[in-house]
Amino acid sequence: MLYVGVDIACATAQVAWLTVEGATGQQTVAQSEEGHRGLIRQLQQFALASQTRVVMEATGTYWLALALALHDAGMAVSVLNPSQARHFAKVCLKRAKSDPVDAALLAEFGRRMEPALWTPPPAVCSHLQQVLARRRQLVEMRTAELNHLHALQQRPDVLPCLVAQVRDHLALLTQGIDHLNDVLKELTNGQHEWQIAVRHLCSIPGVGALGAAALLTATHCFARCETPEQAAAFAGLVPYRHESGSSVRGKAHIGGGHPDLRQVLYMCALSASRCNPVLRAFYHRLLAHGKAKRAALCAVARKLVHIAWALVTKDRDFDPSFATPT
Repeated sequence: MLYVGVDIACATAQVAWLTVEGATGQQTVAQSEEGHRGLIRQLQQFALASQTRVVMEATGTYWLALALALHDAGMAVSVLNPSQARHFAKVCLKRAKSDPVDAALLAEFGRRMEPALWTPPPAVCSHLQQVLARRRQLVEMRTAELNHLHALQQRPDVLPCLVAQVRDHLALLTQGIDHLNDVLKELTNGQHEWQIAVRHLCSIPGVGALGAAALLTATHCFARCETPEQAAAFAGLVPYRHESGSSVRGKAHIGGGHPDLRQVLYMCALSASRCNPVLRAFYHRLLAHGKAKRAALCAVARKLVHIAWALVTKDRDFDPSFATPT
């Protein structure tokens, strides 16, 4: 086996390899098609493609082209969350940080930990991710402009031209968001590998094209989550305890996971608590037991993930009467 660690940058990638016999090497390659082909030829001199395991971090979008090239060449590719490599470095007591050190550390991670293999998602996943990212940017810009407009309107000497400019920008941003919503609907309703999963998710009252797209792209159609509990934890909707001995008694709280997915699911929970008969009853039952509204909505979002996981993995539409006592 040949274990390869790749530290990704925009223009170059630092590559380190490690054999089971202990032989090591380092190389810097260009982030281009020619550089990727040269790296593949170099690695094939040490081991067969089927005996090569490559580990890299998910650094922005810079890693994607190289990961696809290595995967197409028949090599096993693992893509790590950067926090995995960071914590592994702490375990190994690595204090120095540089591209060669990081690449060698990733190769060692692959040898010791044997992380899960990465499989390229379908094309619709990339398209939905691009639309969701751009929509999120426009929503954040619109929120900032709304705050700016509110601040301007509190001034007694505000310039009317500034207010008009902010209002024009808000109208433009709203138009852009509406257009992206239409693109999102076209993508989710089109012919693709996740078409049936989209239908199942959109059958849940409270989940629309935005919620379905966020769930599918974040979890890769729940391929990353073997259980509904894993899906809820992936979204950051599971409360974690913080206790140690008799001195640390922190309150359980949600967090971590996928913040963008969690935000979308929270908005879906707001809608589902009103229009979904199952989740509406669940929400009001929590309120009757003294739960705060925000905590109850988080619980609704968590239950929404459980339902979504079940519908997609069991290949069925939402049925409000399912498992309801008669």
